[in-house]
Amino acid sequence: MSELNPTNIEALKRRMQSVCSDPDKGLPGVSVAVVGRDGKQLFSHAAGKRGHGSSELMSVDSVFWIASCTKMITGIACMQLVEQGRLSLDDAGQIHRICPEFDDLRVLQEDGTLVEKNKGITLRMLLTHTSGFGYTFYNEKLRDYARPAGFDEFSGYAEEFNQPLVHQPGEAWEYGIGIDWAGVVLERVTGQSLNDYFHQHIFEPIGLKHISMLPTEEMKANLAYMHQRAADGQISVRDHLLRRALTVKSESDIKSYFNSGGAGCFSTAQDYSQILAILLNGTSPTTGKQLLKKETVDEMFRNQIENLPPLAEKYFPDAKAEFVQSGLGLHPTVEGDRQGWGLTFLLSGGSTGRSIGTAQWSGVANLRWWCDREKGVAGFICSQVLPYGDEQLFQLSQDVETEVYKGLAL
Repeated sequence: MSELNPTNIEALKRRMQSVCSDPDKGLPGVSVAVVGRDGKQLFSHAAGKRGHGSSELMSVDSVFWIASCTKMITGIACMQLVEQGRLSLDDAGQIHRICPEFDDLRVLQEDGTLVEKNKGITLRMLLTHTSGFGYTFYNEKLRDYARPAGFDEFSGYAEEFNQPLVHQPGEAWEYGIGIDWAGVVLERVTGQSLNDYFHQHIFEPIGLKHISMLPTEEMKANLAYMHQRAADGQISVRDHLLRRALTVKSESDIKSYFNSGGAGCFSTAQDYSQILAILLNGTSPTTGKQLLKKETVDEMFRNQIENLPPLAEKYFPDAKAEFVQSGLGLHPTVEGDRQGWGLTFLLSGGSTGRSIGTAQWSGVANLRWWCDREKGVAGFICSQVLPYGDEQLFQLSQDVETEVYKGLAL
C-alpha cells in the first residue's frame, strides 16, 4: 500500500508526543520517518523539543548524529566496489596489501598479553564483526589495555583505531571497529575520503541534501542537542561525542579528520529513510538511480555467521557506562528466529509484525532503524540520549513498528 490509514497516523503522533511529555525524565525530542517500497513517505513526524530546557520544537528537519546507523551506508559503499571487482569479500591478501597495518596486528588476551593472530583478515570479516576488532565501551580488556590514556573511538583521529584484536579473526562475533577499517580500505582504494565517496556515489545520486560526515552550517543550525540520562532517569544536555565533526573548519583540519565508517554520519530521519528505501526497492524512487544490484542486496541480507553462536546469547558489558548499558542479546527474539548478521546489520524478526530476517541496527545515542524487504516497509526512529539501551526509546521503536504494521494490514 502507498499510505497509512489516518487513524494509525494519529496514533503514531500521540505515541511520540507521550514519550516526550515528561520534560525531565522522558525523551527530550524524537523524529520518525517511515517509507514504503515505492520510497514514498508513509509517515514523517517530530515531537518534543530540540533539547532539554530548549524552547525550540524538534522538527522533521532536525539533524541527528546517527552514530552506528552509518555502518549500513559503509556497507553499501564497500559492496559497490565489490560489484566493480575493485574489492573482494574473501581475499585476505588484498586487504592486508591495502592495510599493511594488519600484518602486525596481535590478539589481546584476558591477562593483558598479546599473541600472534592465526589468519588474515578479509573484507567480509570487517563487515560482519568477525575480524577480531572490538569497541572499548563494550569490551573491558580492550578498555583497560590502553590505560591511562585509553582509546576514544569518537575523537575524530585515526590513531584511535590502531587497536589490538580481542579474538582471533573469524572465530567470534564481537561488535567493534571493523567497519571503520572497511571505510579505510575504501578510502585507500578510491583515493577519496569516505565522506566524499558517500556524497558522490550514494547521497547525490538519490537526491539527499541533509546527510554528511561534516555537517553544513544549515545542518548544524538544525542539530538536535545531545543528552545524558542519569541513573534516576533525569535528562540533561551534555557535550557532543563527535565534537570534532562539528568544529573542523580549515582544509588541513578536514584532511586530517577521521571519516568513521562505523559512526561518522549526521542526518535527518527523512534522508536516511531514503537509503532504507533503496534496500527495499533496489532503485531510488525519486531519481531512478540504482546503487546496488538486487543480488548484491540479497547477499547483504543473508546471514553471514551461521557457524557462530546465536546473537541472542551475546552478552554486552557496560565497559563505559556513560555510553552504554549492559545487556544480553541484540533484540527480543521470536520463535523460529535464530538471529543473524548480514553485511553490516542485524537480521532479526520480532513481535511487531516484521518478517524474520528483517534488517535493523541502531546508534549509541539511541536511534533505531528497520528494513523489512518481505513486507516492503522501513523506518528510522531518532533521539539523542546516552547511554545506549534507553528503555523509553526502545519501547517507542517497538510501538512505532507495531502501529505501522497494523496500518499496512488494513
